[in-house]
Amino acid sequence: MMLGLSLSAFTTLHVVVSLIAIVTGLVVMFGMLTSARLPVLTAIFLLTTILTSVTGFMFPFTQLLLSHMFGIASLVLLAVACVALYAMKLNGLWRPIYLLTALLALYLNVVVLVVQGFLKVPTLHALAPGNPPDGTVFLIVQGILLLFFVGLVAGVLWRFRPKPLAA
Repeated sequence: MMLGLSLSAFTTLHVVVSLIAIVTGLVVMFGMLTSARLPVLTAIFLLTTILTSVTGFMFPFTQLLLSHMFGIASLVLLAVACVALYAMKLNGLWRPIYLLTALLALYLNVVVLVVQGFLKVPTLHALAPGNPPDGTVFLIVQGILLLFFVGLVAGVLWRFRPKPLAA
């Protein structure tokens, strides 16, 4: 039992929190293309992405896995993103630092979603068997995902110029 929940219930909670993090993160990322701040959705994205990583460490494990490395990296990125956004108010270099760290954390979360999809969805697993998944189809999907994020992050870095907050 974790947090008083069965493994099944805890897994469901972890997945729901992860999906909320990904959906709100994508909305925030697309909002950034129009310089929209979206403060409530941004806070939800950051909090649920942090919770995704934290709850990921609560599953039983006997060795350090790639998912744990992603979780550690994500928590470091999110700590920097929160400092850049909330303490440094996106001033100067903190704007691109925030954008890169927040969106890289989102990318890592989506990569894990894709990996889990290939592990858990029978049709996808048949296309890329193994744990972790491997093969041409899996590499193509991950390549497309990487190109999608590189393009959007470049667009966000170029276009996200929010108006300063009133004092």
